[in-house]
Amino acid sequence: MFTDFFYVLKEKGLSVSMTEWITFMEALNKNLADSSLDRLYYLGRMILVKTESDFDKYDLAFMEYFKNIKHQDEVPAEIMKFLDKEGMEPDRQNIELYSYEQKRDMNETKRVFRERVTEQNTEHNGGNYWIGTSGGSAFGHTGRNKGGIRVGGKSGMRSAFQVNGERKYVDFRHDKTLDIRQFQVAFRKLRQFSSRIDAAKTELDLDKTIDSTCNNGGYLQLEFEKPRKNTVKLLLLFDCGGTMYPFMELCNSLFQAVYKANHFKDVKTYYFHNCIYSKLYKTAECEYGDWVDMEEIFRMTDKDYKVIIVGDAQMAPEELFDVNGNYRGPNDGKSGYEWNQIFSKKYKKIIWLNPRRHQGLSSSLAWMEAEDTLAQIYNMYPLTVDGLKEGITKLMAPK
Repeated sequence: MFTDFFYVLKEKGLSVSMTEWITFMEALNKNLADSSLDRLYYLGRMILVKTESDFDKYDLAFMEYFKNIKHQDEVPAEIMKFLDKEGMEPDRQNIELYSYEQKRDMNETKRVFRERVTEQNTEHNGGNYWIGTSGGSAFGHTGRNKGGIRVGGKSGMRSAFQVNGERKYVDFRHDKTLDIRQFQVAFRKLRQFSSRIDAAKTELDLDKTIDSTCNNGGYLQLEFEKPRKNTVKLLLLFDCGGTMYPFMELCNSLFQAVYKANHFKDVKTYYFHNCIYSKLYKTAECEYGDWVDMEEIFRMTDKDYKVIIVGDAQMAPEELFDVNGNYRGPNDGKSGYEWNQIFSKKYKKIIWLNPRRHQGLSSSLAWMEAEDTLAQIYNMYPLTVDGLKEGITKLMAPK
């Protein structure tokens, strides 16, 4: 069963052993895929793919072999025909009718999208219900709706939860965006900041165990070390809303990884919108008044806190350089540029992780000016496997 699929996987460069393939067949024989293409996809990926760097190869093989079977989120060809017509431009009249600030739940949006795919059979332009163009629908393109799913077309406000029809794992090998496990692996490096406590040696030292075992002719010899005491203090700042909407799942993974880790003596998390000003928000909604003064942040945290800022640095120049650039709250007479300089001088170690940087995502020249300016103030890294490794290394480096 699926023998040809095995050879397609091989053609795409995947190293699938016979043991793995037999395990996959046994899983199918036990009906673990439950006659679902989606479950079959994830079942095969779990068993046959050894590393995330091969996800894209697996996707290519899966799409080639199962090309005649529709995926759960696949848009019918007849709908894609009118969505991909040339010359489609935003309808300004329709755009003005719908609110850009409408809040959407990501999982609910995806569920409704699957319903629309099964219901719709005609072209639709404008309005706020069907998959179409312009208007306020959460599905389609050249419209105006924050937190939807873009289908076809070109990126506009860059606020969609998901872009349908794109390969998720292209260039996955070195610039892949991260999941919780990879965040946790990277954060383990911060344990080097932890100090050893004066206690019995109860913590397994894996490196010494390997060396001793090798020197002992292959006979296992366990080596132990004194346990560490968590001494790392972390201040985590997230840019929320607007152009950061496409990266909500990624930021949520980082947030969960930090709070599931046990490598930190203290973790404090705050939020900002576009630029750091005189106040940081307590929640990701960035509601007016629900904030903490920067001076209070400075009082609660000393210079030894490690600081990680997560944001795409996308903003209009006036938001960074104008003393009145903060349109969502006060800035106490200083521009965003000045506040970022003040903030950067407070702490010894700060890195900025940018999910858009080096991802092939275009920015306007004006927004690039803001990003480049912030990259001069902070050590800025792409929020990828290599970028996070470099950033953590920078946090660990001696002053």
